[in-house]
Amino acid sequence: MTPTENNSSRPGPAAPVSGAAADLLSLTRTLGDPDRDLVILAEGNTSVRTQDGRMLVKASGSMMGSAEEGDFVEVDTAALLSVLDGPELDEHRLGEALMGARVNGGPRPSIEAMLHALCIEEAGASVVGHTHPVAANALLCSDQASVLVDGALFPDQVVVLGAQSVLVPYADPGRPLALATREALRRHLETHGVAPKVVWLANHGLFALGESAREVLQVTEMAVKLARIATGVLSVGRPTFLPQRSVDVLDKRPDEVLRRQKLAGKA
Repeated sequence: MTPTENNSSRPGPAAPVSGAAADLLSLTRTLGDPDRDLVILAEGNTSVRTQDGRMLVKASGSMMGSAEEGDFVEVDTAALLSVLDGPELDEHRLGEALMGARVNGGPRPSIEAMLHALCIEEAGASVVGHTHPVAANALLCSDQASVLVDGALFPDQVVVLGAQSVLVPYADPGRPLALATREALRRHLETHGVAPKVVWLANHGLFALGESAREVLQVTEMAVKLARIATGVLSVGRPTFLPQRSVDVLDKRPDEVLRRQKLAGKA
């Protein structure tokens, strides 16, 4: 029996997952607030780890700003990631694979569910938020996108976003983008030994990774601030990055580590 056939007999959306589902719903609506200029229409998506090998992710086509409990679906992350190791799929077969990854039926998962599974399983995030901020895409759609990852421009960037982040070259949404992101994440982990807080996607948007919904919101906010500052810098000259030794100190200094934990609600 195929996963799709097996799951088709399990009607109904995934059950709420204690406080995690409520936190995810609140985060989704906040990120989707029109005043924040992070997404419009059905752009963007969010996810939360529910237990080992499972996550709750926004369904395809639903709007973040007006999201409801039924706009999320619980999926098997291993089933999603297996799509990346198999043969290339046409749109119909990919849709079947997404539907087959559902745990208890429900709506179709977002086409970007594979990226969420990567952020959770390979980068170790508990919560993930994906948005298309105008301020960020102004750079990500230009030939100056690397300014977002070439160095740190100000101390709080390091405190909230970490010492390094990832820039993924453009790939079409779906399996191609998930494969490109997996390659970039693995290279980053091998080089730096720690997962990034931000994954920038060229000509697309960003993924914010965190241990809580609160942290994902803060990472998103700081990433947008970085994009705005970088755009301003480029309008008047060239960026002056912090010395690497200062970045390393800020990233590990006990008072800044404590501040990072408090901001994220972990201390």
